[in-house]
Amino acid sequence: MKFEIRTLQVTARLAQRLAALLKGRHALITLSGDLGAGKTTFTKALGKALGVTETINSPTFTIQKSYRMADGGTLFHIDAYRLEGITQDLGFEECFDEGICVIEWSDFIADELPQERLEIAIAHGEGDEQRIFTLKAIGAQYEEILEGLA
Repeated sequence: MKFEIRTLQVTARLAQRLAALLKGRHALITLSGDLGAGKTTFTKALGKALGVTETINSPTFTIQKSYRMADGGTLFHIDAYRLEGITQDLGFEECFDEGICVIEWSDFIADELPQERLEIAIAHGEGDEQRIFTLKAIGAQYEEILEGLA
């Protein structure tokens, strides 16, 4: 499923629609795209829509951050950019099994990821704020979520 996004406000609306479908679920969302594509921007908008009141910023150096959502659940935000080539157990199972987990640069830890997830690829469009979001569901729960976005 593809969405052509022309402004940051439309990015926020997509995040709000997705957040409404995620409430009350445990979910894994992977984000891919070039530097500056909008992975962290989307995560901030999703977190806000899930009721996170703290400032969400990229966990590039800390690898993982967690935030309390309005429903009391946890939003985990992982930036796997610095994990390329690491072969040890990274201990992310709790993140995958509880709350909602958003992973930037997930291709660097592909072998650690559960099979079922929602993959979102973000590509630059023609304008400064224009982006193309391509969403792919892997697993029944994520297919249901994409149906809700259609």
